[in-house]
Amino acid sequence: MMTDKLKLTWKNGISALIPNSCALCRLDSRDVICSACHLAYFQAGQTRCRQCALPLPPASASPRCGDCLSNPPAFDSSLTVCDYAAPQDQLVLSLKFAHQLALAPLFARMLRDSILQQQGKELPDLLCAVPLGKDRLADRGFNQAWEITRPLAKHLGILANMHILQRSRETAMQSGLPTAARARNVKHAFCIDENQLDKLRGAHIGVVDDVMTTGMTLHEIATMLKRYGAAEVTAYVFARTLPHIH
Repeated sequence: MMTDKLKLTWKNGISALIPNSCALCRLDSRDVICSACHLAYFQAGQTRCRQCALPLPPASASPRCGDCLSNPPAFDSSLTVCDYAAPQDQLVLSLKFAHQLALAPLFARMLRDSILQQQGKELPDLLCAVPLGKDRLADRGFNQAWEITRPLAKHLGILANMHILQRSRETAMQSGLPTAARARNVKHAFCIDENQLDKLRGAHIGVVDDVMTTGMTLHEIATMLKRYGAAEVTAYVFARTLPHIH
């Protein structure tokens, strides 16, 4: 039987023989993202709104932004790895539209690291993914949010459920709509599997997606989850769109 040391040596040897490049800078790298790009584009410590994950001014007196204080979304908190901006946005586009599914475990690992760095924040009881409609799922062949959710749940040691959240109707892609139309687009677009209702009552639910833009989709989902008894909803997204982009 091969020992752990031999396995590591074998793995390192194979890695050295097979060319690999950083997904961002395209330079040689043994990791999906090289250490230089990780340092440049995924620095921890940026102050963000506790509820919507938008950046806050360094000297902000409140842990929440002005919009969340005056008109809070239905989800209680959110966490993101990075801004949806160049070049990190290319990772999301590569996963979603170029079928580079190997990026999903990377997103999950980076989300795990960000989650575990939080102080005093309890993990959810259950993770679920923002669902795709049947037509879009058939066209794409996979749900990128679920591909992130599965490994993230394993990293955190909590359950993941791909059935509890469902689409009740097809919607237009949020990214192609003006801000004012996005709330209408996702209104009543989701439903709960009635056989899974007992999993919601009094539970802390984590909802995973690749990108949060205006937060309307996650707001609609959180509203519905709480209607059916969820006590708390946390959004976990790889990237957060900045206000001036949407």
